[in-house]
Amino acid sequence: MAKWHKVYATDSPVRAEIVKGVLAEKGITAVILNKKESVYHIHGSYEIMASDDQVLEAINIITHEITF
Repeated sequence: MAKWHKVYATDSPVRAEIVKGVLAEKGITAVILNKKESVYHIHGSYEIMASDDQVLEAINIITHEITF
């Protein structure tokens, strides 16, 4: 069973989906973990998680290939 690690965090659900989509295009399995407070959506963030064996590649792609 793979362990998951945070590779990116944002307050924007749109940016989270974009990062997840780019990673998926590159063959990296990623999931979005919604850590927003459920009632008012004021606190928290959306975290992109990748498995152990893909963390370094995911961070490299996010750092060098995705700009907002």
